[in-house]
This record gives sequence, C-alpha cells and structure tokens, in this order.
Amino acid sequence: MTRYYALALKTTYWTPGTDYLAEIVNAIEKKVEDGDFVVVSEKAVSTARGNIVDESIVKSSLNAEMLAVFWMRVVWGYFLGVVCHFGQRLLHRIRSYPRVGGSRHKQVALEFAGVQQSLMFGSEGGIDGSNLPYSYVSLPLRNARKVALDIQSQIWIKLKTNVCVIIADTDKTYKFRNFFFTPRPKPLKGIHSFGGTATYIIARMLKLKKSSTPLSVVGCNLQASEALKITNIADKVRGPGAGATVWDMAARFQVKVNAVSWEMLTKVGHQPIVIVRKNMH
Repeated sequence: MTRYYALALKTTYWTPGTDYLAEIVNAIEKKVEDGDFVVVSEKAVSTARGNIVDESIVKSSLNAEMLAVFWMRVVWGYFLGVVCHFGQRLLHRIRSYPRVGGSRHKQVALEFAGVQQSLMFGSEGGIDGSNLPYSYVSLPLRNARKVALDIQSQIWIKLKTNVCVIIADTDKTYKFRNFFFTPRPKPLKGIHSFGGTATYIIARMLKLKKSSTPLSVVGCNLQASEALKITNIADKVRGPGAGATVWDMAARFQVKVNAVSWEMLTKVGHQPIVIVRKNMH
C-alpha cells in the first residue's frame, strides 16, 4: 500500500512582484529529495505575478447588479444554497450579499469568466478573493504548465534535485465512480471541465467525493486519480491561510470584508508550498 508524507512550508506572504521562484527554492532547500512532489498554490503564484484585479475601481453593469442582488441573495440564498447543503452561517452571508462590492465582483466574473461561470456562488472560473486584501481578487493562471516548468527548471538549476511540480487550486473536483469532473476551467488532463454552476449543484446535491484540483503536472507521469490524491493531501496540510472565504478572512481580523490590509495578511502564516513524498513500503 502506498503511503504519502506531506510537509507544508511556511514562507512570507507573496505580494505582487515577489520572486516566487526564489521563495520556492529557499523554502524546499535541504528538505526536498529526488522524486518528491512539490505542490504549489495557484493563487499564491497568481498574486506574486500581479495577476490580480482591484474590484473597487470596476464599474458594474445592470446584469452584474441583478446577479448580486437577485441571483445571489434570493436564488442562492434560499434555493440553490439549500439544495447544495450549505450551512446556516454561509446561507446567512449569501442572503446579505453586498450590493455594491458584490456587483463589482460579478462584473469581473462576467468579463473574465463568462456568463456560465458568473452564476456560481463563488470562485467563478477560478477567480478568488480569499487571502487577498481590500477588494482584490486573483485571476487563474493563463498557462499553469509553463509556470510549473519554470519552477521545476529552477529547482534543478539551484538544487540539482529532480522533482515533480504540481500547480493546484482549492476549487473542487468531484468523483463519480471513475469519472472526475469540475466546474473550474482548464484542469489537469483526465479531469473533465464542463457545466459551471449546473455541475457544481449536481455534485453538491449528491454529496459526491471532492478534492482540490490539480491544474498542471510536470516532471512525472501521473494519472488524474493520483494527482487528485496528492493535491488533496497538500490542501489538508496547508490549511486555509487567513481564511477559506473572504467572509472568514474578514471575521478573523474583525474588520469589514473589504478592509483586510496587506499588512494584516503578512502577519498570518502562509504555506503556499507543500512537499509530498511517496513511501512504497
């Protein structure tokens, strides 16, 4: 039976412009071995690369306002959220979804992810505001494979260690028998991406087994099933950082949703890198 060991590595909080390649090499040095899996958070890399949007300067359309006020508060708050087995606290938060900030967020979702994804209750198309300050959200990486190749190459150049690099996102992939699917665009080959909101609702309604989503794997050949197992292990040991959602993050710092600062986030232990090691014995 294969056993996995995982080690989450603390680093400074990666702000835009952070040399994340150097941060990764420094964090794993003297801890990594040939054949290890180095799992890196997509959101941390996206933030370091400046792949973020300040929603406070976005002008929302009427469609975006309808999504925020009617679709989120009413449809998700009283119907879809219940069908998806959301807890009472989350339902309460959705029912009081912010009109102005929510409309701007839905506008960004419409522009960057499209109508289908903007109907999601959160993380539309991989857009995410948790662990980011003020009204910033991170956008999904446009080329996760190239990022993974750069990381793998840098580790080899600096540490002369052969590793398998996995870029992963906390958005969920669901399993039905041997079929893996996700509402998130551009997952790893072998995981099917379709349906957006409908896919999410069906999976949640049926309480299907879920895992965080691998986006790219370089340095080894992994079946989707094993890649999902590894990213799920990494996700569990990494933890939610400052909070799993923007609401959790704001509650942690006891401020309004758009009042979390860069400085607050730098005081939280961030673990964007996890080393996962396979033990065959």
